[in-house]
Amino acid sequence: MQIVFMNRLSRISGADHEVFAQLWIGEDEGIWHLGWRDFAGTEERGDSLWYEGGSWNELLCVYRHELAVKMGDGYRPLIDGMFPEEDSLSGSRSQEQLKLQYYSEHFGNEAVYDELCAWRRGKASSERKAPYILASNRLLRMLSTFLPRTPEELLQIPGVGEGKASQYGGDWLNITSAAHREISYPLNWVHAAVDEDSFVSWQYKQKEIKYKKQLERMRLRRMLLQGIEEGLGIEQLKALSGVSRREVLEGVEELEKDGYSVEKLIAHELGNVSLSEQDNIWTAYELMGDAFLKPVLYKAYGEAFSPAEGLDMYYERLRLIRIRYRREQAVQLGLATNL
Repeated sequence: MQIVFMNRLSRISGADHEVFAQLWIGEDEGIWHLGWRDFAGTEERGDSLWYEGGSWNELLCVYRHELAVKMGDGYRPLIDGMFPEEDSLSGSRSQEQLKLQYYSEHFGNEAVYDELCAWRRGKASSERKAPYILASNRLLRMLSTFLPRTPEELLQIPGVGEGKASQYGGDWLNITSAAHREISYPLNWVHAAVDEDSFVSWQYKQKEIKYKKQLERMRLRRMLLQGIEEGLGIEQLKALSGVSRREVLEGVEELEKDGYSVEKLIAHELGNVSLSEQDNIWTAYELMGDAFLKPVLYKAYGEAFSPAEGLDMYYERLRLIRIRYRREQAVQLGLATNL
C-alpha cells in the first residue's frame, strides 16, 4: 500500500503527559484506506481503520468527521491545514460571535430558556410559522444567557437585527428583563472570560456534528440511488436506511435536483394512483404554483378534504408529482430559451 498522506498529532494527557498519534491515508490498487495509529511512548499500539473503499469523496467525509472528533478530544496536528477546505475554524462567523455562542451554551439560564421556548411555540402556532423562522435555539440560548433589558442591548445579540427586534423584541425583553442579571453590557468582556483551549475544543465538536451530518447524507444518497435502481419503494428504502419516509422523500428530491433520475421510484409509488387523480394534482400545480403544498392539496382534492387515514399519504403524492412537474417546467424553460 502506498501512503499518500500522513500527519502526526499530540495531546496532553494526565499530569502534563504528552501522547502521540498518526493519521494516514493510503491507496492500494484503487482502494483507499484511512486510519489512525496510537503510540505509547515509542511503541505503536496498532491501527484503527476508519475507512476502506473506492470513493475518495466518502473517504474525505469520514476523514473530516473522525478528525474533528479527535481534535475535539484535544489532539493538535504537527502540521496545520488538516481541514484544507477552510482557512479557519470560524468560517463566515467571527470569533467574537462564536465565543458568545460558546458562553451561552455553558452559562445559560435554563428557566429563561424554557420560557423563551414556550413563547416560540405559542407564537409559531398563532402565526402559522415554523418555530425556527421566529428564532433559532442558538438565539434563544444567547437571549437567556445575556438577558438584555433594553432595545439597544437586544441589538448586541448576534442574530437580532432591526426586523426581528421590531417584531418580537418586546416579547423577548418582557421575559429577559424579569430575570436576575449579573453580567454587564457591552459584551466585549466575554472574549477574555472564555478559556481558549476549551473554546477551540468546542469548535471542533461543532465540526464533528456538521461533518457527521454530511457523512450520513452522503451514505443516504448512495443507498437511495442503489435502492431506486433496484426498484425499491419508499417503505423499503425507509427500512433499509433507518430514516423516516419524509427524510427519504427529501433525499429523493435532492437527487432529482442534482440531475439523477428518480422516475423509477415515482412510477413505483404512483402505480396505484388513478390517472385522473394525478391529472388533478398536475392542474392544481399549474393554477397554484409549486412553492407550497397546502394550497395545491385543497385545490386538487377540495377545501373540505379530510380523509380518515390522514394527509401524509396525499402530501407524498403531491411531492412526487411535483418532481415531475418541476422537471417538465425546466424542460419547457430550456426549449423557450433556445428559441
